[in-house]
Amino acid sequence: MANTTQLLAARAGEITPEMEFCAKREDLPVELIRDEVAAGRMVIPANKVHVAQSLEPMCIGIAAKCKINANIGNSAVTSNIGEELEKLHTAVHFGADTVMDLSTGKDIDNIRRGIIAKSPVPIGTVPIYQMLEELGGNIEDMTAQHFLDMVEHQAKQGVDYMTVHCGVKLEHLHLSVNRVTGIVSRGGSLIAKWMMAHGKQNPLYDAFDDLCDIMREYDVTWSLGDGLRPGSIADASDAAQFAELDVLGELTKRGQANGTQVMVEGPGHIPMHQIEMNIKKQIELCNGAPFYVLGPLVTDIAPGYDHITSAIGAAMAGWHGAAMLCYVTPKEHLGLPNEEDVKQGVIAYKISAHAADVARGRKGAQDRDDALSRARFAFDWNEQFRLSLDPETAKRYHDETLPQDTFKSAHFCSMCGPKYCSMKITEDIRKMAAENKLVELPVH
Repeated sequence: MANTTQLLAARAGEITPEMEFCAKREDLPVELIRDEVAAGRMVIPANKVHVAQSLEPMCIGIAAKCKINANIGNSAVTSNIGEELEKLHTAVHFGADTVMDLSTGKDIDNIRRGIIAKSPVPIGTVPIYQMLEELGGNIEDMTAQHFLDMVEHQAKQGVDYMTVHCGVKLEHLHLSVNRVTGIVSRGGSLIAKWMMAHGKQNPLYDAFDDLCDIMREYDVTWSLGDGLRPGSIADASDAAQFAELDVLGELTKRGQANGTQVMVEGPGHIPMHQIEMNIKKQIELCNGAPFYVLGPLVTDIAPGYDHITSAIGAAMAGWHGAAMLCYVTPKEHLGLPNEEDVKQGVIAYKISAHAADVARGRKGAQDRDDALSRARFAFDWNEQFRLSLDPETAKRYHDETLPQDTFKSAHFCSMCGPKYCSMKITEDIRKMAAENKLVELPVH
């Protein structure tokens, strides 16, 4: 395979087929896509193996639409390839821009092969999970070579981006000791345990340049993991989080200098008043590299509803400059998501990302809102359903009380009825005003 990445091509002034595809999807000039990739402010996660199979390229960056990711994957407790492919289909159907396979149980290779072969969107992984499974669960037995081999193995499968916890350093572990929820990143906690067991520096930090060689060969995008991210709002924006972010800023620049595409992962629990500061700090420290945030959850009191608490933070993060939002499902902190949980998480985050695009003033972002509003005022119920993020649910809620076809043209719904509908009353007012020549009705 040619040792060329989207970043290297962009810096050479080239426009790749992937850039052209992204430009059409985003309705942006292809030269802008190229220049943003060259600057490191945009990534196109497109492993050459996946491109040759089923991938429809997309881009992640502040100049593009705000993107969302959905997590799927089995666990040691439950799930199989059939269930994971159903989750993949649901995630993509409802609008996930990327999907991460976070499998930690058995048959990981078979599950991932099936996911990559069927997925039109980029697939991400956390390689340490599969490596740990092959080591029998004993992280202390890991060597840097074990990890390098796993990254290359997954790159050959076609994985488009990988979360690697290179930024957790031995000298920063003491900063997490007094946290309420400690180290909540699975990858971060595993690396921390390895460092404590061996009394040595993070082997993934030490092997960073070797990892770059693999990523560059297949054009796998870095998703620099936030292994010391806060797992509660009590721990948000603390010294441990920002010590790691400083390291991620250093590694961003090194990764880009090595010709690899880089995005950076961000904190999962942040109160509302700290979100803007967190986004701006990452952009400053990480050379403008795309920020990929989990949530963030703005409160910790709502198990079972964390897709809502996190979607609030996600909308704010997207507004202030996050490039991709990692969804949270109702099962967060409670269990492995099923297909319905995946749907609920994706819908919540599509709302957040879209609201962020509107707030950022992205060209055309509000067009669908305005079209739906016009359909709503015209009582064009079928057009309202069509323009909805989830048409089936919108129609089902309407039809629970007024299911007959005649009510698809009725100028009221069951909430207000025919006498109290404000939009129907507004229609009447306009007609009265026109008849009395008080106003001139617009011509449609």
